[in-house]
Amino acid sequence: MANREQLQGHWNEVKGRLKEHWGQLTDDDLRQFDGSADQLVGMVQRKTGAARNEVESFLDGMFQGSVSDQAAEKIQHYADAAQNFADDAGRYARDQGRRLAAQSSDYSAQLAHTVRSRPAESLAIAFGLGIAAGAVFFLGRKR
Repeated sequence: MANREQLQGHWNEVKGRLKEHWGQLTDDDLRQFDGSADQLVGMVQRKTGAARNEVESFLDGMFQGSVSDQAAEKIQHYADAAQNFADDAGRYARDQGRRLAAQSSDYSAQLAHTVRSRPAESLAIAFGLGIAAGAVFFLGRKR
């Protein structure tokens, strides 16, 4: 059943729907409400002759709709935020990929120029790196 906070937080809506559903309820009747859901149900029962479970079901149905509407709004808000984050992440990844591609192209061109202009030194460096890599590989296998 609806709690005190729900009733007080949406009192104008509750009051309007109660009067719409049970036309014999007056503003004076509803002014007696002190925040207690049980007291409200009892007053509606006395004034309208409705069964307790009918009044409770009416109030619960009213708040289930508004709670689910609020939940749907929150879910939509979080979905929008997640979509914005994904869009930003995609843009960032594309920008960084372009930047790295441009840098690697620059390094590749610079390396090609160095090898063409200094072939002997380049060959010596490549040979030294090969020996170092082989030593690391073979020392790693012995352990």
